[in-house]
Amino acid sequence: MMDNLRTAANSIVLKIIFGIIIVSFILTGVSSYLIGGNDNYAAKVNGQEIGRPQFENAVARERNRQQQRWGDKFSEMAANENYMNSMRRDVLNRLIDEALLDQYAKSLNLGISDEQVKKAIFATQAFQSNGKFDNARFNAIVNQMGMSADQYAQALRNQMTSQQLINAVAGTDFMLKGETDELVALVSQQRVVREAVIDVNALAAKQTVSDEEIKAFYDQNKGRFVSPEQFRVSYIKLDAASMQDAVSEAEVQAYYDRHKDEFTQPQRSRYSVIQTKTESDAKAVLDALAKGEDFATLAKEKSTDVISARNGGDMGWLEATTTPDELKNAGLKEKGQLSGVIKSSVGFLVVRLDDIEPAKVKPLSEAHDDIAAKVKHEKALDAWFALQQKVSAAASNENDSLAGAEQAAGVKAVETGWFGRDNLPEELNFKPVSEAIFNGSLVGVNGTPGSNSDIITVEGDRAFVLRVSEHKAEAIKPLAEVKDQVSDIVKHNKAQQQAKLDAEKVVAELKAGKGDEALKAAGLSFSAPKTLPRTAQDPVSLAAFALPLPAKDKPGYGVANDLQGNVVVLALDEVKAGTLPDAQKAQLVQGITENNAQIAFEALMSNLRKEAEIKIGKSIAQEE
Repeated sequence: MMDNLRTAANSIVLKIIFGIIIVSFILTGVSSYLIGGNDNYAAKVNGQEIGRPQFENAVARERNRQQQRWGDKFSEMAANENYMNSMRRDVLNRLIDEALLDQYAKSLNLGISDEQVKKAIFATQAFQSNGKFDNARFNAIVNQMGMSADQYAQALRNQMTSQQLINAVAGTDFMLKGETDELVALVSQQRVVREAVIDVNALAAKQTVSDEEIKAFYDQNKGRFVSPEQFRVSYIKLDAASMQDAVSEAEVQAYYDRHKDEFTQPQRSRYSVIQTKTESDAKAVLDALAKGEDFATLAKEKSTDVISARNGGDMGWLEATTTPDELKNAGLKEKGQLSGVIKSSVGFLVVRLDDIEPAKVKPLSEAHDDIAAKVKHEKALDAWFALQQKVSAAASNENDSLAGAEQAAGVKAVETGWFGRDNLPEELNFKPVSEAIFNGSLVGVNGTPGSNSDIITVEGDRAFVLRVSEHKAEAIKPLAEVKDQVSDIVKHNKAQQQAKLDAEKVVAELKAGKGDEALKAAGLSFSAPKTLPRTAQDPVSLAAFALPLPAKDKPGYGVANDLQGNVVVLALDEVKAGTLPDAQKAQLVQGITENNAQIAFEALMSNLRKEAEIKIGKSIAQEE
């Protein structure tokens, strides 16, 4: 079985590059079978080298992954040297962990069979077209990753082995029934409470404040009364989509004549192949074919290339650029023609030319509409670029207004209303535009208009030239402007303090057995009992579950704040056991089990690192 897999992994069809697809489950680094033995290593893990090329490739893949995740924001992150150094350390640590896992799995004699690897390859969606394994697609992916099939199969084997180890560790954690029952009882517990609410807003309305109190609060909290930076902008927008003109038939014909190669499908050939280990095996195949045996049947039975053998030796349609040299040089010219025995880097081949499809040129009538649309777009872009240069020159030459740019563009500038950094007008909501407005280079002295911007291109077919027509810097509002607001805040703070003192006094009286008198004196009364679940996250519920358990037939008392900012006197009457549906109980246990398994796995990795001999390469260590 091992020989079959290795032969399959060295298949002739794996030399064909057909496209680019990212395979999500490939490890960030390939294990030691890709590692060289020179001194230029990133790290050594118990003597096993992690090569510098392997490390840099893993860093590049991580960089690409983060760029896809963060988009334009990643350029800012990448400019931070500390961030990039941290990313490189994380990648190296991940490669070291992979090596440790691989070594530990081998010490436990964990392994993945050849058949499991083959099934995983055939079942991978990235290698399929219309739900079926696609030979050409697989070839393209492996080649694009810069790996041989053997290396790919081994990388997959290592990943599956490590996953087997991870599953084994995760499967060791479980909860006893008693533990489960206790956890469910705790999570599903309910508390029955009554509430007496002190209305803080009503208390605030009764408060009085002096000018001295208002000024003191204002002086201590000026940062709460800031007018944000504000802008008004004039801008001219140039849109390529609005500049499209009609296209003549002569222009369509001229484009077609100049770009015939775009409408030509080159000649294609279709081959079938039988791959053998030895020359004598290949000759035996030729003899069998000469006696009339079926090529596809022989390929399925005899070919050591399990990938093409699965399809009866068929390799699909190949153009000249994707045809291996062994097939090109086989001298096959006519359909059905067989080659002799061909020696190749993967063994010996017998090849049949199944079909030839001549080069085809799509007639103008079929390509007309696409060409017309393309020519129209290109003309619009040419006019757009020319207009950009004209407007840019005018905006630069007459830098104290947009009048010259307006004349060059043939449109009037648009004036925005006032806006800040957090409410940029929708029509200007593009990152290059916002950066130009907010970076300060267009703002004049003391809020006066500054200079015109350069041409700012966004999304490939739109451009802006703009100027900040008015600007207000961030400033602390004067006390006279915010006096009423400050007064309300001070009143509310005083009311909050009074309410808390009143509530604490009532609670003390309740605990002393003078509850009725205390409540009446405070003008309060308890609400009807309500049942609160432990899962509730409002402040009253959280406070209720923080109270100690009540004594028999004697409520417990406490103070809380509700979501409206009022102060609440709580009476905890009863603690009740709740229940959970079976599905929710299972989900809870699963979550705890998985969390424990994660802790166990992290402990395993920590122990492996402690016991391992890990040496960082000199060049990597110098980066620290």
